[in-house]
Amino acid sequence: MKRLLLIGLVLILGFSVACKEKDVKKEMAKKVNPVVKIETTMGDIYIELFKEEAPISVKNFMDYASDGFYNGTVFHRVINGFMIQGGGFLPGMEEKETNDPIKNEANNNLSNKRGTVAMARTNVVDSATAQFFVNLADNTFLDHKSDSASEYGYAVFGKVIQGMDVVDAIKGVETTRTGYYSDVPAEDVIIKSAAVSDDH
Repeated sequence: MKRLLLIGLVLILGFSVACKEKDVKKEMAKKVNPVVKIETTMGDIYIELFKEEAPISVKNFMDYASDGFYNGTVFHRVINGFMIQGGGFLPGMEEKETNDPIKNEANNNLSNKRGTVAMARTNVVDSATAQFFVNLADNTFLDHKSDSASEYGYAVFGKVIQGMDVVDAIKGVETTRTGYYSDVPAEDVIIKSAAVSDDH
């Protein structure tokens, strides 16, 4: 009888441990941030997306990526020492039609440090759509300071975890003026594809 009880207890404990391990794995899977690989004509950039801190921006970015929206677009604005911006124009500065703007998540306590990725927007706080930029320096003046329109800031939603050398190569390209737009690369830097990566 004692032997049966002991076996039963061992089985229950084993089942309990297995369940706990499953729960831990589930929690870990929830916490693992997605990584998007941006393949460009100058090399590959891997961006970790902060889904906990910036859920709206991350979903928005991933939706555009999964729809193939970024494929064939260019980094259309390059300012050495500041940032590189892309995701909204085709070669020849042809603007792409986007989805509706999203809510600005700049108040998520993430800072526009070197290597971070943030949503580009107009002077209107909640105007970000598809365009994003990579900070080339610690641009903390872009951070959320208050809820006023002039100090709301730019929402960081990710960071470059591999390929910062590619970002730094892009920052060094020659730029020119094209129509109304300045700081446009003289030779197109094209985003060939943007997709969730299984490599990280």
